[in-house]
Amino acid sequence: MAKWTPLFCGDGKFYTREQTRPVKVGRVQIGGGAPVSIQSMTTTKTEDVDATVAQIHRLEEAGCEIVRVAVPNEKAARALKHIREQINIPLVADIHFDYRMALLAIEAGVDKIRWNPGNIRDKHKVEMIVKACKERGIPIRIGVNAGSLDPDLLMKYGGPTPEAMVESAAKEIALLEEWGFEDIVVSLKSSDVMDTVKAYLLFAQKFPYPTHVGVTEAGPPPEGIVWSAIGIGAVLAHGVGDTIRVSLATDPVEEVKAAKMILRALGLRREGVRIIACPSCGRCEVDLFELVEQVKARVGHISEPLDIAVMGCVVNGPGEARIADLGIAAGRGKAALFVKGEVVKTIHEGDIVEALVSLAEEIAEEKRSEKSVSNE
Repeated sequence: MAKWTPLFCGDGKFYTREQTRPVKVGRVQIGGGAPVSIQSMTTTKTEDVDATVAQIHRLEEAGCEIVRVAVPNEKAARALKHIREQINIPLVADIHFDYRMALLAIEAGVDKIRWNPGNIRDKHKVEMIVKACKERGIPIRIGVNAGSLDPDLLMKYGGPTPEAMVESAAKEIALLEEWGFEDIVVSLKSSDVMDTVKAYLLFAQKFPYPTHVGVTEAGPPPEGIVWSAIGIGAVLAHGVGDTIRVSLATDPVEEVKAAKMILRALGLRREGVRIIACPSCGRCEVDLFELVEQVKARVGHISEPLDIAVMGCVVNGPGEARIADLGIAAGRGKAALFVKGEVVKTIHEGDIVEALVSLAEEIAEEKRSEKSVSNE
């Protein structure tokens, strides 16, 4: 494991997401100050077009903005055109070992090609892919993975270190630049959180190319979410990183949900309801956990950014409720209801859920109206 020194890697100066080169993946811009986009990857067999399209539609509904599919064989490659015709977000072809699958994917009209430099090492084959992408204006993601680095780099650095990952990316970038290709996105993923963070920060000190940030093979929830949140969050908090994927061993829709929460926590995205709630203690006079679950279930449809505080006592409750859009600070059998920092009334314990949901919908509607007016 690498020693974690994110603030003191090299000279500490990075190409931030505002300074990276813009790369267009279909209609989505990565880098150049664009909002951090959310990606995921399908778990279906790509050649099963119906199943793959159905899963992508679920991902779209959840908020996925770019989707990747595996292309391990010709059947999968031939399916790409039919998948692309039925979805609404950019499609990325994930290529391993066989350069011919990349050429077929390009012919099918995918929006980006991703390959691992450790898996396609023949320079002539790489050149064929790059030239085909350049002709069609298709960007390339250099997907460096700690688990499949070139043996020479492993020997040089004594293992899959962050420095080895950055050098792997640097070598591949040099090849692409040699052929005049600069529509490049780079990822440097490890299952080790600290190695991942250091690799991205080291890379961002040297190259202006946008980065796709993630922790590979993070595992199932909740562990995978925690590992990803720490790794991705640490990189993004330094101003580095242009698009993210939370890799989880579960339904990929959960990856999108986790990614949205990470971006919200960092202030990089404002959408949907956030419930602020205390962990409860002996001072609490209400069934706080049940209240939180009921409110959460009733406000999930709201897409406008909204903070709702559900607090169980008068110690921290009033303060937290005041800084939220609305909230309650509960006492025995009753609660103070706050709206935009002001107490509007005291309500009975049995009315808490209905009062919060009703006000949340009312405030959300106000925000929708304000947004509509500002866009006119």
